[in-house]
Amino acid sequence: MDVTVELTEITPRLHQLDFSIGQAHLWRDEEELTLIDAGWTGAADAVDAAIRSAGLDPARLRRIVLTHCHRDHVGCAQELAERHGAEILAHRLDAPVVRGEAPVPEPVLLDWELPLYAHGLTVPVAPPTRVDRELEDGDELGFGDGAFVVHTPGHTDGSIAVHLPRHGVLFTGDTVAAVQGVTLGVFHTDRERARASMRRLAGLAPSVVCFGHGVPLTENAATVLKRAAEAA
Repeated sequence: MDVTVELTEITPRLHQLDFSIGQAHLWRDEEELTLIDAGWTGAADAVDAAIRSAGLDPARLRRIVLTHCHRDHVGCAQELAERHGAEILAHRLDAPVVRGEAPVPEPVLLDWELPLYAHGLTVPVAPPTRVDRELEDGDELGFGDGAFVVHTPGHTDGSIAVHLPRHGVLFTGDTVAAVQGVTLGVFHTDRERARASMRRLAGLAPSVVCFGHGVPLTENAATVLKRAAEAA
C-alpha cells in the first residue's frame, strides 16, 4: 500500500506527520530526532522522505515513543527502528499488545462511533513490534530537555501522553482529539477513566497540544484544553 505523509511545522523543533487517519509527531533536539508514534505499516519510506523535506536526516532518529498499542500508532515503528538504530518505547501495560503477545483490547463503542471505528480498521494492521523500553508514569524519556511520561489509562490500559514542560508541549495520544473542536477522543476501553485522564492532562496547562487525531492546538491551548476537559 502506498502511503502519503504530509509534514507540517508546528514550531521550529516540532513537526506533525499526517497519515490521513492519524498523526505522528517529530521532535528535534540538537543531535537527535524523536518520533511520537509511527503512523501506518508500510510508511517508513514516506516518513523518511518527510523528515528529509524538513532538512533533517532520518539517520538521527534515536527513539520512537508509542502512545498506545493501536495499529495507526505502532505502524512502521520497527522498520524505522531497524533502519536507523532507534529504540522503541511503550507503556508496560500496552507493551505485550505491541509485541503481538496479547490481543488488541476491544473498545466499548457508542452507537455513533461504530461507523468511525469500521473506517479506522481500513488502516493496515501493525506487525508484532519489539519494545526496547517499558515505561511507567513519570519516567523521563531522554529528549526535549526533560520529556516525561504521563500515564493516561482509558483509551487503552497503557495509553500515555508525553509532556515537555520546559517547552510547554503536550502529546495527548488518543485520550484527546481535535477533529471537530477539542474533545475527549473516541474508541475508549473505559470512557470514565479516559475522562479522568483528560482532566489530568488539562491540569498540565500546556501552550502547545498535539493529538493523535487532529490539528495541533497552538493558541490559548491551556484554556481550550481545560474547557474541553470540563465539558467531556
